[in-house]
Amino acid sequence: MAAVTFSTIIPVYKNEGSIPQLLQALTEMHRALDGKMEAVLVVDGSPDQSYALLRAALDGLEFPAQLLVHSRNFGSFPAIRTGLAAARGHYFGVMAADLQEPPELLIAFFKALRADECDVAIGTRTGRKDPLMSRMASNIFWGLYRRLVVREMPEGGVDVFGCNQAFRDQLLRLEESRSSLIALIFWLGFRRKLVSYERLEREHGKSAWTLRKKVEYMMDSVFAFTDYPIKLLIRAGAAGSALSLMLGAMVLIASISGHITVPGYAATMLVVLFFGTLNLLGLGLVGTYAWRGYENSKQRPLAVVCMQHANDQEAQ
Repeated sequence: MAAVTFSTIIPVYKNEGSIPQLLQALTEMHRALDGKMEAVLVVDGSPDQSYALLRAALDGLEFPAQLLVHSRNFGSFPAIRTGLAAARGHYFGVMAADLQEPPELLIAFFKALRADECDVAIGTRTGRKDPLMSRMASNIFWGLYRRLVVREMPEGGVDVFGCNQAFRDQLLRLEESRSSLIALIFWLGFRRKLVSYERLEREHGKSAWTLRKKVEYMMDSVFAFTDYPIKLLIRAGAAGSALSLMLGAMVLIASISGHITVPGYAATMLVVLFFGTLNLLGLGLVGTYAWRGYENSKQRPLAVVCMQHANDQEAQ
């Protein structure tokens, strides 16, 4: 087998209709990359004929390929991690089996990585040939994601990326089951290059990226990367406490001046207003300590060294 320089990782789930076009696209990529590319196909518990089609075609492929099969559907991000761990190249790229991201994008990733222009290349959508409702939902989703999770996230979101071996190794060390692979890419840092493209129309099948999965992904990302909900509790508690003092003063004055004649009304309102908002503030403070403990439990490194140099002189 010829030396492998480039590894293309493809998660496969309900993609039987696009398998022939996918294999043809991979063949063309292999030729464009001087015959130094391998494909790592990860069938993520797909219930259709995707595995059978790939297994039947495997021995006749022009390019080196690995076919890995998950015992059930774990999700696209675990499938990507499986592929990255098994890949044998020096540069790695991730593409979708539905071919909505053009193969030329992966070639651009590999060229930038090989030229040492960056450690991680990220595909950013400048447009997408999807239905109007799908585009609107995507814009809302990624808009919230930028505001709540990763402020550096491109407006169109991120689905595919490429990286070198140093970045791949660091990414695989972050073993978090309920997290976001894309957010981890931005958290790691390194030298980054954004490569723009237009997302193509899906020709076969229906996307498995449902509203339920989007909500779960957003929740995983928020709880794994930001303490925004806790800060929101603290702010609401602090603002509510200040407001309760003002309202409490108004109730007390009204009670003293005789405008409130219901027995016990003033005392009840003062207690409810004060302790209700104080409870919010207390939850926020306790949540802050819980968040810090949770952050430590993830065991992410305190810093990541992406480059190291030294001269050859021995210390005198």
